[in-house]
Amino acid sequence: MVPKTWVKFIVGIFLLPPAWTFTKTFFDTLIAALQHGLLGTPGCLFFVAGMVLWGLFFWLLPRSWFFFLYVYGHECTHALWAKIFRGKVAEKFHVSQEGGHILTDRVNTWIALSPYFFPIYTALVTSIYFLSRFFTSVTSLEWVFFLLLGLTWAFHLTFTCILIVKGQPDLKYGGTFFSLLIIYLINLFIVTALLLMAGPQVTLAGYWNDFSNNSVDFVSFTSVVLQQIGVLLRPLARKVGLN
Repeated sequence: MVPKTWVKFIVGIFLLPPAWTFTKTFFDTLIAALQHGLLGTPGCLFFVAGMVLWGLFFWLLPRSWFFFLYVYGHECTHALWAKIFRGKVAEKFHVSQEGGHILTDRVNTWIALSPYFFPIYTALVTSIYFLSRFFTSVTSLEWVFFLLLGLTWAFHLTFTCILIVKGQPDLKYGGTFFSLLIIYLINLFIVTALLLMAGPQVTLAGYWNDFSNNSVDFVSFTSVVLQQIGVLLRPLARKVGLN
């Protein structure tokens, strides 16, 4: 049988064009939102403030405090996604300053990679905020929500990047190349969704219109590149044919 990692590597190669297109469309949408005053919106200001606050915490306070908190959330995320896929998880799991692990009877790509694309503390803050809106008016505290949203999102990205650089067994389950591409794409989708919700004069219809245009541009560019490669290789092919 063909190894699963080989198959996923090939899938990863086919995911590169849409990854480029989604990235280009995100930056196009971000530029448009900035031109329409994104940085002047209260939500964006407090979101950025939360990221800056996390940066201060990270550089001024002992990182061991935050690493333990991250590892705990990391293992809880593994457990949560194992439950989503109907796996059994042991009641106790190991968490320490050196790392952690859970015991489960099921593993797949989503379970293995979930801590890298699912910011559990951001999800917790978001869930508490929207649930509280059913019982009380929290409009005046929206700035707290955006502040914590930025702080927890930056927390997630910081330790995700640190662990990826250090090397993680989780990434080897489906092959490092495929795993990194999946992590990148899902995180990109999340931040794109936040931008579409908060960005002024930014709509889903406009986003998909830009995505369609960027897709056409990518296909046209690829076609031109392949034609040029064919022109360059044609003399070599003729020479080989003469020999």
